[in-house]
Amino acid sequence: MSDPHEAGPRAAGAAQAAAAAAGDAYPRIVAALIRVTGDWTLAEDCAQEALVTALDRWPTDGVPANPGGWLMTVARNRALDVLRRAAIERRKLRDLAVQALTAATDDEVERPPGVAVADDRLRLIFTCCHPALALPAQVALTLRVVCAVPTERIAQAFLVSESTMTRRLTRAKTKISAAGIPFRVPSGDALGERLPGVLAVVYLLFTHGYNPDGEPAFADEAIRLARLLASLMPDQDEPRALLALALLQHSRRATRRDAAGELVPLDRQDRTRWDHAAIDEAVALLADLRQDGPYAWQARIAACHATARSVEATDWRRIATCYDRLAALEPSPVVGLNRAVAHGYAHGPASGLELLALARADGALDGYPLALAAEADLTARAGDGTRAAALFREAAAQAGSEVERRALLQRAAEAQSASH
Repeated sequence: MSDPHEAGPRAAGAAQAAAAAAGDAYPRIVAALIRVTGDWTLAEDCAQEALVTALDRWPTDGVPANPGGWLMTVARNRALDVLRRAAIERRKLRDLAVQALTAATDDEVERPPGVAVADDRLRLIFTCCHPALALPAQVALTLRVVCAVPTERIAQAFLVSESTMTRRLTRAKTKISAAGIPFRVPSGDALGERLPGVLAVVYLLFTHGYNPDGEPAFADEAIRLARLLASLMPDQDEPRALLALALLQHSRRATRRDAAGELVPLDRQDRTRWDHAAIDEAVALLADLRQDGPYAWQARIAACHATARSVEATDWRRIATCYDRLAALEPSPVVGLNRAVAHGYAHGPASGLELLALARADGALDGYPLALAAEADLTARAGDGTRAAALFREAAAQAGSEVERRALLQRAAEAQSASH
């Protein structure tokens, strides 16, 4: 008879093992089942039931030597059982799927832990990020199916009810099936056309977690996805560049707020508390790039900040040059805004204000709080504290979150004080 005092620790250990296995195995299982059955709901349900079964059995039976393979077996058997119980009119489809499951997943069940299943997971990511789906649907579907984030948490991130998000996810899956969107990774020129969209979804997912009021776990999931893409697409530079960019930005996560929860500007953060292991990994990734894409230039800019020992040691001329290259490669109002700020620090506030005026000329940045804050900062550095304070207050009125509003009002008070 087992010792009842050991049950608690054993159950906790089993839960930890299931969670660790799920992080790697869940998207692999879902992807494999979608590939052979074409049924997204069935694939997710069977993968989730496998995890529930693991939590029920592992505390007493012990954690298997190959947890991912065990979960794959249970999920596959559950899918086989569901398909065998399907209605008669689906017999032909059922039989084909049963044959495919029996033939296609045996090697996956036996595969040792840590061996990548590149094709299925890439297919899943590219299918979730298909341009036929609206961008919010792509992000939500990627969170749910690839990252296994609960629907409730996705709904909270998108500020909708859980039932609304459930309907959106269902519509997205239905559209994939009804439109005959292929479950595959494009090749040749099509890959070059689709990859930027996939990377954009991953980066948008990262910003959902990195923003002041975002869900931190989403940033971690985005980094995991970027790492997966980089490992599964070694011939593509931009996935590695995106991973480097996310690592560099996320390396500052512990210092972005003070003890009271207020935002801490970059120039006031304690750089000794940055995640220097992540910074080193990102720098190594950048050193191996062979081509210069938009994420590569953004990552190089982030690296200039992350590797500087102090604000005064930041190489603003290098940053300004990187923004020049990025603006030529992928012009946008936000890139123009950031380029103006960089030139303002590299060549003086007058230069920055001139470029900022050009970036705002078409009206795309009107009412954008960061554009107002950039103008305020450059104006303060040019010596007009009163005007800068007014601009900071205007930016605060447009801020998207309360924590950003307070930070901008603090800057307004500092600018006003400096003007006296």
